[in-house]
Amino acid sequence: LGYGLKKDTGDVRKTPAMFICRDLFAEGAKIHIYDPQVTRQQMWDEMGYTLGMSPEKTEGLDEAIVTESDAYTACDGAHAFATLTEWDEFKDLDFERIYKSMAKPAFVFDGRNILDHDKLRKIGFEVHAVGKPDPTKFSDL
Repeated sequence: LGYGLKKDTGDVRKTPAMFICRDLFAEGAKIHIYDPQVTRQQMWDEMGYTLGMSPEKTEGLDEAIVTESDAYTACDGAHAFATLTEWDEFKDLDFERIYKSMAKPAFVFDGRNILDHDKLRKIGFEVHAVGKPDPTKFSDL
């Protein structure tokens, strides 16, 4: 969820999301992206400029990366979702609805530490957050 460099902007210059997409594509993943301000063309332009990847030059890229019109569609059937931009709207999503629509086990990778991890774990998600240990794996937290 999210592709832009930061919230409230369509700026994609050197966005970390681009590098994550590149690596997931290399692993054969199907990637669904929702960002309220970034267009598919902006995404391709920056990937081409920074990574040398484009639908014209990189076989299968256009089919592997799908842009969605909302977060719920982006998560439907997914094994995981990652928050890569700190959009305020991501904090208020109906995570029970998202969990029900995802493949199980359902994973969350919170790259911006904006989500309520305890709430997500209670719903049933396996949550991983940048710079935070998993409290279910350590007894002294």
